[in-house]
Amino acid sequence: MLRRPVRNWASIWKRPVRLINCQKKTGMARQLHARRLEGVDKNIWVEFTQLTADYKAVNVGQGFPDFSPPSFIQEAFCSAITGGASMHQYTRGFGHPALVKILAKFFGRIVGRDIDPMEDFQITVGAYQALFCTFQALIDEGDEVIIVEPFFDCYQPMVKMAGGTPLLLVCQKSTGPALSSADWVLSPEELASNLNPRTKAIVINTPNNPLGKVYQRDELQMIADFCIKHDIICISDEVYEWLTYDGAQHIKIASLPGMWERTVTIGSAGKSFSATGWKVGWAMGPGNIIKHLKTIHQNSVYHCATAAQREYDTFGTEDSYFKQLPAQLHKKRLRLAECLRSVGLEPVMPQGGYFMITDISSLQVDLNDPSTKDEPYDFRIVKWLIKEKGLATIPVSGFYSPEHRGNVQNYIRFCFVKEDSTLKAAEDIIRQWSVKK
Repeated sequence: MLRRPVRNWASIWKRPVRLINCQKKTGMARQLHARRLEGVDKNIWVEFTQLTADYKAVNVGQGFPDFSPPSFIQEAFCSAITGGASMHQYTRGFGHPALVKILAKFFGRIVGRDIDPMEDFQITVGAYQALFCTFQALIDEGDEVIIVEPFFDCYQPMVKMAGGTPLLLVCQKSTGPALSSADWVLSPEELASNLNPRTKAIVINTPNNPLGKVYQRDELQMIADFCIKHDIICISDEVYEWLTYDGAQHIKIASLPGMWERTVTIGSAGKSFSATGWKVGWAMGPGNIIKHLKTIHQNSVYHCATAAQREYDTFGTEDSYFKQLPAQLHKKRLRLAECLRSVGLEPVMPQGGYFMITDISSLQVDLNDPSTKDEPYDFRIVKWLIKEKGLATIPVSGFYSPEHRGNVQNYIRFCFVKEDSTLKAAEDIIRQWSVKK
């Protein structure tokens, strides 16, 4: 019988432990990021939101209300989260049934057609995700997408990440001083010149951010004729659709003859009801297009918060809010414009939306910050305002491609959808500026 040798475990435990140095193997030699991320990593909101927070600046830059949404929406949300177990569990991945039925009925009257609530809507985590799903679903490698400038800054990187090529078409300012956002006009000749066999879509934003331009019927008809003639998809970002002023009327391009079949309309409950942080948006369009967005949605986010959709069952039943809010904002818009004029600046009166841009070429500012010397002039001014004056705005050239920024570096953007106390704090700072006489 063989016996195992007896080990002296005590002596073994006392031996020094030999550690293996793995530090040299922690790094990876291969490229970590996907190539589609190259050139799209910088984001104006990340940079200026952080800068605003660091300097505790008065924030009239970022586009969100600093007041609460209407009481009936808050009450509906409270009712949703106390409405039983189902409100805390998954709902239909493509949109809470009650919500899409309300939206279909409401927008069906506006576009003049029956809308299928289950086929023609994709509810998303804000309009931002609706845009992402749209580009990922419809834009293929090598497709070209016309983007009308100025544009909300996510359009271009989203097109690139989908493998497409952005074609930038500038909405040109008419000659002379710009008094209204209507002074920016889209040229039919320039639109036609951007067409080639690879052009698949055009992206418009009405009311426009940052200009506040509301496209008129004849402008929309020109775009519609272009899309129909050349078999092009229209992606229409209409998140500010209820916010129009001075008689300007928002018209859905999908309501024009022949356009429902080729239009994806992007909407936002957050913008409609002053609850941007709840992140409820949608894409609306014909089922044969929206089904492809659903494929992207179900393989990424899959599902939006149930309770955050449930409170919008009241959508359309309180349509007076769509009149009350523009009236309230119109007063704030006039207040900001008066303040800017009082110090010699030239505001451009927006026809719609949250924002007002102003010409800052009359400002006398000693820009001696070496860290910004290679940046566009409006970026330097905005950073100076944040750091030296405690006022946060947004540079307008950030809404243009680098090749077209040169002509708009004398404009900065203000958000007037703020509490009166916030606007008052901004006014106090603005009146301290030294302006050329």
